[in-house]
Amino acid sequence: EVQLVESGGGLVQAGGSLRLSCAASGFTFADYAIGWFRQAPGKEREGVSCISSSDGSTYYALSVRGRFTISRDNAKNTVYLQMNGLKPEDTAVYYCAAGLMVDDYDYWGQGTQVTVSS
Repeated sequence: EVQLVESGGGLVQAGGSLRLSCAASGFTFADYAIGWFRQAPGKEREGVSCISSSDGSTYYALSVRGRFTISRDNAKNTVYLQMNGLKPEDTAVYYCAAGLMVDDYDYWGQGTQVTVSS
């Protein structure tokens, strides 16, 4: 059974940090690109960051560039999203997703809530 389980969300003050984890099982993790997405209430889901399977290249949305860092540990089947300098507008449910190609995701996690207070 394929599973993606996010963790690490919570409540933090503006300027604070959180590290999200996405633990995967049920598929060959190293073959898959992993993306982080978020959805705030009343807004569409947006892509935040992704990391490829092949060379570990990364992408960041302009809104998080310089503040968020994505990384992966294939030995642990886990992808991390280090979030620094959090802003209230970062408040959302964060999801991770896995796909054989970036921007073509087959599997999704259940999400973890991130709330940034001002």
